[in-house]
Amino acid sequence: MADDTTPTPHGPGPERGLFSLAELSPPVITSLTARSVELFHDARAHDRPLDGRVVGVLFTRTSTRTRTAFTVGAIRLGGSPVAFGPGDLQLNTGESVADTGRVLGSMLDVLVARTAGPLDELRRLSRQGRLPVVNAMAAEEHPSQGVCDLATLALTFGDLTGIRVLYVGEGNNTAVALAHGLAAVPGAHVTFATPPGYGVPEDELRTAERRAGTVGTVVEQIHDLAPAPAEVDVVYTTRWQTTGTSKPDPDWRDLFRPFHVDEALLDRWPRAFFMHDLPAHRGDEVAGRVLDGPRSLAWTQAAMKLSSAMAVLEWTAAPDG
Repeated sequence: MADDTTPTPHGPGPERGLFSLAELSPPVITSLTARSVELFHDARAHDRPLDGRVVGVLFTRTSTRTRTAFTVGAIRLGGSPVAFGPGDLQLNTGESVADTGRVLGSMLDVLVARTAGPLDELRRLSRQGRLPVVNAMAAEEHPSQGVCDLATLALTFGDLTGIRVLYVGEGNNTAVALAHGLAAVPGAHVTFATPPGYGVPEDELRTAERRAGTVGTVVEQIHDLAPAPAEVDVVYTTRWQTTGTSKPDPDWRDLFRPFHVDEALLDRWPRAFFMHDLPAHRGDEVAGRVLDGPRSLAWTQAAMKLSSAMAVLEWTAAPDG
């Protein structure tokens, strides 16, 4: 995207929407989690809060679950989605983010966006367009996935107090959202087991740790599975090659191979469930027998994308959202 922070004539407004779970209070995170579960059980448990509203759905990167979930979610909540693909907007011809935001804000009521750029671009779209924006995955974080993950845990375990999660693999934008989301859960214990050099960014980890400390939660990172906790409730992994990214090290797979989740690894925790945000590459980050096995929550997690998207849209479109 082009970079232009020149104020528009009408002046920028405050940022509104969902950008990072680190910016939401624990009660709001709890509410979004509970609402996602409620809508999972009954997709009609609402009063069409988007009736008469238009929701822009801008995806410049590939997406199956998130794009479908927000599009269908907008429709089910009474809204009308307008889809934009990677080649549809004049951003590709050099129009600035500021000008794009101003135009979209004059026509749309909500914008859901996944772009190729950093999170700041979504913030500028919101400010310049005076428009609530939902981060449907930026380079730094995937917060709607975090809401989905917490909701899947709540559906499975009920009260999340004291939940123990072991995340295995790259410290990517899904891991960042998980860190910020679980940091708000009292007594939780989340361990990120990541390859050396591919961990959760230190600033994100420190931010999560600070909040975790206020509710008696532990957020930690290790780079070897040997010292992983003796007891966990969930083993979570994501694919090794995050959407739209590449790794500069040609031998990166050698570092990642010890973090492959197969039956032998999962059996270290016989009562633990397995989670994956999908898409999955069987044979890379996870064995097919684990992904499709009896302890896998991955397909429930995928279905939860719709109800969590509905909960996020409902909250974002509310007058005080």
